[in-house]
Order: sequence, then C-alpha cells, then structure tokens
Amino acid sequence: MNRLRGAIASGGADGDSTAADAAPQAGLPGAELYLLQVSRAERGRPSPVPPCRAGNAGHRAPRRAGAPGPRHATGAHGRTVPAGSSGVQEPLVPVPGPAGCRSPWSRCRDPRGAGAPGPGAESRGVQEPLVPVPGPAGCRSPWSRCREPRGAGAPGPGAGTRGVQEPLVPVLGPAGSRQKRELEVNIFHTEAPTTNPTTQRWPGPSPQPETPAPSAPRETWARQHEFLLSCLGYCVGLGNVWRFPYLCYRNGGGAFLIPYFIMLLGTGLPLFLMELSLGQYGAAGPISVWKCCPLLRGIGVSMLIVSSLVSLYYNVIIAWAFYYLGSSFQSPLPWSCHAPENMGLCQNTSGSSSASEVFWNERVLGVTPSSGLGDPGAVRWPLALCLLAAWSLVFLCMLRGIRSSGKVVYFTATFPYLIILILIVRGATLDGSLDGVRFYLSPDWSRLQSAQVWSDAASQIFYSLGIGFGGLLCMASYNRFNNNVIRDTLVIAIGNCCTSFLAGFAIFSVLGHMAWRKRVPVGSVVDSGPGLAFVAYPEALSLLPGSPLWSSLFFLMLLTLGVDTQFGNIEGITTAIVDEFPALRDWKRKTALLGSLCTAFYLLGLLLVTQGGIFWFTLIDTYSTGFGLIIVALFMCLGIAFCYGVNRFCRDIVDMICLCPPWCSHVLGYFRVCWAFLTPCLLLFTLLYTFLDMHNVPLRYGAYEYPDWGTGLGICMGVLTCLQIPLWALVALGRESGTLSDRFQKARQPLRSWRTATARDAAADVIDVPFTIALTSSDFTAAPHGSSGC
Repeated sequence: MNRLRGAIASGGADGDSTAADAAPQAGLPGAELYLLQVSRAERGRPSPVPPCRAGNAGHRAPRRAGAPGPRHATGAHGRTVPAGSSGVQEPLVPVPGPAGCRSPWSRCRDPRGAGAPGPGAESRGVQEPLVPVPGPAGCRSPWSRCREPRGAGAPGPGAGTRGVQEPLVPVLGPAGSRQKRELEVNIFHTEAPTTNPTTQRWPGPSPQPETPAPSAPRETWARQHEFLLSCLGYCVGLGNVWRFPYLCYRNGGGAFLIPYFIMLLGTGLPLFLMELSLGQYGAAGPISVWKCCPLLRGIGVSMLIVSSLVSLYYNVIIAWAFYYLGSSFQSPLPWSCHAPENMGLCQNTSGSSSASEVFWNERVLGVTPSSGLGDPGAVRWPLALCLLAAWSLVFLCMLRGIRSSGKVVYFTATFPYLIILILIVRGATLDGSLDGVRFYLSPDWSRLQSAQVWSDAASQIFYSLGIGFGGLLCMASYNRFNNNVIRDTLVIAIGNCCTSFLAGFAIFSVLGHMAWRKRVPVGSVVDSGPGLAFVAYPEALSLLPGSPLWSSLFFLMLLTLGVDTQFGNIEGITTAIVDEFPALRDWKRKTALLGSLCTAFYLLGLLLVTQGGIFWFTLIDTYSTGFGLIIVALFMCLGIAFCYGVNRFCRDIVDMICLCPPWCSHVLGYFRVCWAFLTPCLLLFTLLYTFLDMHNVPLRYGAYEYPDWGTGLGICMGVLTCLQIPLWALVALGRESGTLSDRFQKARQPLRSWRTATARDAAADVIDVPFTIALTSSDFTAAPHGSSGC
C-alpha cells in the first residue's frame, strides 16, 4: 500500500501563515477520499509586511528535483497532483495569467509542453480558466466553470477517481481583512481497485446545503474627495450660520472658544472617528453594521428614527429659503422699509415689530390666525409648493445614489464658502462693522465658571458634526477599505469648526452695521435660529446698496447648506432599509423606495407649513435632537468600548490604515482613552444638564408657552428613540440559548457575516466534497518546507 502525504500551506493577507503537514494515511484499501480542511484564524502578532500589500501573494512551492511523477491523485480543478508534491490549492488572485487564461480571478497554470501527459487519457493538457458563466446542473458556484458529471461507465481523470469537477467559489476579501479563511483540498489516495470504479456509485453522506452566490460588490465613491465634500457638506449646515455666532456672543464671546475646542477634542473627534471607522470597516448601513455586536442593534434603529424626524422638518427650512430666494428678485425687497406696504410701519418708530418681522410672521408663516399647537389652521399653499420643490430637488440629486449626490456636492459644499467670504469682505467695508465683530469676540472670562457655557459648547459640537444621526456611518460605508479614516476625521471636523467661526464674522459685521444705522446696541438686534436667518439678517441686508443681489446670494447659501445636510439624512435612511432588504438594491426598486420616502415625508411635512406649523416645527426641532440623541451616542460609545471591545476596534482601524504615517498610531492611543473614559463622562455631563434645562425652562416660541400635553408629546419622541436600544437588546438575548450570562456573551459576539456581507469582504476558497476532516491550526506544529507567507 502506498502512502500519500498532503501538505497544505496557506499565506494570509495579514502576513500570518498557517501551514499543515497532515499525517500519512496508511492501511486503507480501495479508493478513499480525504478532505483536509485547514482553518486559518487571525494571529495576534504584528505582520512584518503591511497586510494591504499581501493580497496578491499566492505562490506554490516548487517541485523538488527527483520527486515522483504523476500519480492517481486529483487536486482542485480536476488537476493531477504528483505523489510526494504539495497538494496545495493555490489561492485565487487578481493577476494576469498566461496565454489562454481568460479569467482575471483565476490563477491559471502554464500550458503543458508538447508531449506532456494531461490529467486524463484524452485531456488537452491545458488548465481551463474559470469564467463567470453559469454552470450545468450540480454546479453550485456562479463564478466557476464546472464540467458536466461523467455518465456511468465514463472513465475518470485517473484510475480510481471520480470524474466530477468540483466547483470553486473564489471570493476575495480586502487586504488586511481579519476574517477566518478556509482552504479545502481534495486528495484521492488510490490503489488497485477491487471493483470497477466507473460502474460502482460512490457512497457518500447526504447532500450538503447549497453554497450561496456572492452578492454584488458594494458601490464606492468615484473619488476620495467626493466623500470628503459630502461629509463636509453634511456637517456644515444651518447651525453653523444661525446658532454658533449667537452662542458665542451669549457665552462670553472669545472666551467661549476655549470650552468649544475642549469639547471638540473630548467628544467631537472621538465620536466622529468612531462612526466613520464603524461604517468603513463594516461596509454596511446604520442597522446592518451592528452585526459586530447584535446586542446593540437597537442603536441603528434609533439612528433611523432620529434621521426620519430630522428629515421631516429640515426640508421645511429649505422651503422657507426657496420662498425668500424667490422674493429676493424684487426691488425693493418686500421686507424692507422701502416697500410701499411697509412705509407706515417703518415711520411708526414706537411699533414693537419691524418690517422684516411682519413679513416673516404674516406673509411667510401666516401664524397670526393660529392660537397655538392645537390650532394648526389651513395649509399655506405657497409654502407647500416650495416644500414640493425642496423634496423634488432632493429626489433628483439622489436619483443615482452616491454617484449623483457625489457630483452635486462639488457645488453645494463649496458655494457656501464663496458666499461667506464675499459677505465678510462686504461687511468689512460697512460703518459699524467693527462694533459687531468686537461684540462677537470680546471675551468675558467670568462666563467660564458657568456650567451653561460648557453644556452649550458640548451640544454645539455634538449637533454641528452630525453625530448619532447615521449619516456619517452610511457615507463612510461606501469608502475603500484601506482609506485613512483618521486623516478624514481631522480634516472634516476641524474644517467644520473653522467654518462656524468664520461665519460669525460674516454675520456680526452686517449686524453691527444695522445697529449703527438704528443707533441701538448690537445685542438688541442679535437673534438665534430662524429668527436670525429669516428676520435679523435679511433686514440688515435690505439696508445695503444692491440689496436684492446680497439677499439672493445669502438665501442661495442657506439653500445649499440645507440640501447638503438633507442628502446625508436621506442617504442614511435608504441605505439602512436597502441593507436590511437586499432585494431593493435593484436600481428601479431603489428609485421607487426613494420616491416613496420623499412622497411620505412631503405629505407629513404639510402639517409644518400650516398657519400653526411653526409651533409644530419648534416642538420637533427641540425634542427630536434632544436628550434622545445624546443617549444614542452614549450607548454607541459604551457599546463599542466595552461590548465589542476597544482593543478589537483599534485593531480594526489599524487594519484599514495599514500604510498610515507613524503619528496615526499615537493619535489612536489618545482616542482609545477617550472612548473608554473621557467621552462617556462628557456625554453624561451634557445629558444631565439637558434634563435640568428641560425641567427648569419651559418650551416657548415667542410669547407662546407650550401646554403640558405638547411638552409630553415632545418627550415621547425622545423616549421612542431611546426605547429601541433595550427592546432590540432583549430580542437579541431571546434568540440565544443558555443562561442569562451565556446569552449575553453570545449576543455581544460578532456574527459570522460581519465583514463578509459583500463580495469584497468574503474570503474563502471552497470545494464541496462528501467526506470532511476538520483540522485547526492547533493541530499543526510547523510549516512544511518551502511554504512562505506574504
């Protein structure tokens, strides 16, 4: 009886190598089949070669001189394996093959020389390449060319072997992916058969389950700066223009910048990096990405609810901007004192309302007939048409997903910077502008002792960066795997904060001129939120020469700021739904989904453009992004740090940025400390102060104070967001078995589909055969001679 030794070596993409030298099988009569399955798991030691450079290294050890010739042993692709040589299944690598190799994903063997014996008596002697065409019945791999099974009595490739070509499932994972890989090789040990193998049916176990076809690769950004512009446009929103300057002057001017940048380092950057890294490594939307820890799946559902509530009212702001933009093409401006209908109002200096306030409340909102939250009144049809235009714009820009929105951001993300620079230059030439800038930046150091200042700084950082909405996570999921996510975090977050600071000069220089014209203090003309963007600043622009031009530019800037942010919100919602229901990935179905979402949001948003719609707008704006959003971010930070594991998360980031400069690893150490301690503490402080503010300060809009049932309705919005986290955690625990402790340990472990949901992440070469012997890396002690890693 002859002995056949199968040596199996596998070099991983992460630089580790696991080799197996299977023990010889002896004393077995007849033709026997042995499958050696070597499972290669991740190693804990660093790789001497960057993992992202090791993806194309798949080499076979050369045959030793004097090694025995071909025997009756058949390897992968029906190829004859020489007795005594390495029975290694070479990994499929995307490198060009020799002449005649037609598949870019198959490593084809050089054609045999003239007269060289082939695998069978009538073989042509050339290794057929794998081509992505459907195979015959029994071929379970859509990426492998399978041969028809030979009929009864047909001779096999070698004496005593089966003449069936086993399909390969060649799916490549990204460089540096720490996924478990399996390599399976068929080795046929033969001896003179006791019966005719061509007429005897081969006994075997029950048929194994079908191997699922690999899903289509996830689309990625066409260019890296499209991702940067999309994220920057998503973060730089209306809050940078109408909220930060107001908070700055109210909380001590220039002194407010100290807590602002401290909160940026303590909460903003760590949470921003966490969302980008989680989305890029998982390559999935806000819900599916929590395959890394099913216990935290509710966080993704909470993000979906928050994004839906924000999308509902955010397009109403864009509708207001559309209305003002259309009105800006009139001369004089309809909210200026030069308009005929405002002459009497402006001459009455004792009046409590300016012409700009009257235009906002009566002409735009029509809020005068409404008595409050319970009296919404009729729909304002001019605003309803503007809202329809806003949703139509969002639908058209997102019709092709990131392929279309990635092109639109070239304009929408850069145009606001041009307008801000123009307004700064124009404001610097106005009388009284220096008084406004001085009011904006004059430090009041005593304000640093107030907890309100630190809470405002934390909330402004939190909301302006778009943390916890799911939009950042979604956009990062379309990145390349090896994108430097730390660099992107620093560029986007710091650029966003600098934009807020720069916008303050454009706002206060013009407001200072208005205060100089009215001979009143600057503080008396400053407002926040919609009051600044649609009352105070338009009035200041109406005092400038050529006011229609400046007004048109300003509201066009507001329009682009709002549309950019809305892109991120809607993309987060659609990606979350499509990842959960892959059948919707077809372009027609995805377009139908996007159209359905836009239509539903438009119909629901009609409530916000009624005569009392501003009261509902203020309620949703206050509570949809209040304490509920902070709790979502807190659980995300604690869950990644202590359930998924902060060390594992840092290793995932290192896997992605394997070619990063040395300073990235030092910065990552700082973020590790923030995720485990500093950021949760600052979030708890912000959450506590938010609850105190809700309790002590009732919600108001102007002179209208919200009733208790309205406040309770707003609190229910926040509670609905928070409840998703424990509810889905209970669902995850209920799916497991064992004691409560066992269930918890199982529910916090990543699913097998983590990082293998797309074709770029799966990493397994599988050959289906009846008999299996599973050998793990612990069964082997040394690599065989001639094996090499990458």
